[in-house]
Amino acid sequence: MADQKSGSSVTTQTNPRGIPVAPFVDNVGDYVSTRADVEATLRSFQEMISKYQFMEVNTQRRGAGLREKIPDIRKTLEMVKFLKMRRDAQSGPLETNFELNDTLYARASVSPEDSEEVYLWLGANVMLSYPISEAETMLQDKLVAAEKSLAFCEEDLEFLREQITTLEVATARVYNWDVVQRRKEKAEGKGDDENEKGRPGG
Repeated sequence: MADQKSGSSVTTQTNPRGIPVAPFVDNVGDYVSTRADVEATLRSFQEMISKYQFMEVNTQRRGAGLREKIPDIRKTLEMVKFLKMRRDAQSGPLETNFELNDTLYARASVSPEDSEEVYLWLGANVMLSYPISEAETMLQDKLVAAEKSLAFCEEDLEFLREQITTLEVATARVYNWDVVQRRKEKAEGKGDDENEKGRPGG
């Protein structure tokens, strides 16, 4: 997305995640040298819009996945903290229900000495056991990372929408400039014809 004029190399600006900034066309005459550049410029703008829209869809999906994932991480972290607190307090056995299936639960009694480690789902049908303190640290780090990623997704979505709008405005300006140039050329052509007719022997 470098400057199109005279092939000069211009460093492309990006946002913190490396998404390039769309070119802002203020004066079309400075950006498009001749009408011959119009079609290529409009095509280039459309390609950039398509790329931004593709990134927008992927970012929306990633954000949606994080919004589903974060409550689960937070809930698991709260449970680990609760088990750790009961273990440290040396309280009596914890009576609870645990899920066997979607609609099937069983009653269980969890004693403090059984809270030295927990089993966590890591995804892809993989479960690992962790010492409870290590599980708490890992889940806390995972929650912070997920919330940070979600904030980046929201920031990138806003940035992408701004770039799409900028390119849509640039496209309209280049197109309108081309229309004006066509009218000027047509008017000049008619003027030449009338001059020819008015000449002696014309």
